[in-house]
Amino acid sequence: MYTWLELLKNDDYLGIKKYIKSGADLSDTNEVGESVLACALREKCDVDTLMLLIENGADIFDFDEEGVSILDMAITYDYSVIVKHLIAQGKDVNDTTRKSGFTALMAAACYGRVAIAKILLENGADKDIRDMKGFTALDFARKMNKKSILELLEYDENSPKNTGYAR
Repeated sequence: MYTWLELLKNDDYLGIKKYIKSGADLSDTNEVGESVLACALREKCDVDTLMLLIENGADIFDFDEEGVSILDMAITYDYSVIVKHLIAQGKDVNDTTRKSGFTALMAAACYGRVAIAKILLENGADKDIRDMKGFTALDFARKMNKKSILELLEYDENSPKNTGYAR
C-alpha cells in the first residue's frame, strides 16, 4: 500500500497509470481498511485520477469498517462529478451502510454541499428519512446552520413543528 499512498499523495496520474499496468492491486487497503479509491478521495486527487482508478476496477460500492462509503467520501470532499458517476452506476442515494442510518443527503446537509444535495434530491433522495436517533437531513442542516441547505429543503422556521429548535 505504501506505493499507492505515495502516488496518491502526489496525485501522480501517469505514475498511477503505470502502476496499474504493472499489475497493482486496486483492492489493496491501508492500515485502517480504506481502499485505494477512498485514499484517493481523502488525498483530494484530481477527478481524472479518480476516474482512472474507477475505470480500472476500483470498487465504487466499497465502505470501511464504520460504514463510510465511497459516496459518503465523495460528498465529504465535494466531488459532485463522482457522486453523479456513482448514481449512474446504480448507487441508491437512500441506501446507507452506516449503522446509524446516516444517509448521503444528511452528509450533504452537514457539509453544506448544496450542488450535491440538489443532485441527490434530483435522483430520489428522501429528505424525510430519519437516522437511528430520529434526525432528518433538515435537522442536520439546522444543527450545522447550513442556510443554503435549509432553503433547498424548504425549511419553514415558523412551522409549529420547528418553533422549539434553537435555530
